[in-house]
Amino acid sequence: MKNSKAIIFDLGAVILNINYQNTIDAFSKLGIKNASTFYSKKVQTDLFNKIETGKITAEKFLAELQKETHNATTDQVMDAWNAMLLDLPNNRIELIKALKNEHKIYLLSNTNIIHIDAFKKQLGIIKWNEFSGLFDKIYLSHEVGMRKPNPDIFKHILDEQKLKAEEVFFIDDSPQHIEGAKKLGIQTHHLLDTEDIITLFPDTIQ
Repeated sequence: MKNSKAIIFDLGAVILNINYQNTIDAFSKLGIKNASTFYSKKVQTDLFNKIETGKITAEKFLAELQKETHNATTDQVMDAWNAMLLDLPNNRIELIKALKNEHKIYLLSNTNIIHIDAFKKQLGIIKWNEFSGLFDKIYLSHEVGMRKPNPDIFKHILDEQKLKAEEVFFIDDSPQHIEGAKKLGIQTHHLLDTEDIITLFPDTIQ
């Protein structure tokens, strides 16, 4: 993150702990065939792309998922979809607070209204407001109508925030998203499953 003025964080598996396998397993239990190829971290069908870019409503998304199950209810389908969402470690929050002293901080997430609503409910309104207040701006794919790894979403942030690509440091757990940012000259770090963002900034917090 040499000479970086701004840091862009991914949300899932970077700040918020998630487990894709939880949702894959839950889909399987509901009768969805070949759940691991139907949805995964690296590969997903067009249905998931549509919900993540706001092209379909939550209701339509859940209804389409229901068709793939053995008569599961809407609530069962939604619970399966949200099963990947885990905890939000406080030490990562403290890290971001410390980084705000010297950097502009942004959040960029491929996500959807169902997951964001579940995340807000999990945190509660007070903690959600505290969390969202950590960032100079939050960019959610379903709100901006674009998703990673399309370079357009990174260009959108650079243009709106008047940032130079070489002054931005982007952290994400998906290699394809990292490649999208690199195309614009953004500094990047691919966060491995064995890593934590805390270890990337050893001198920031004790």
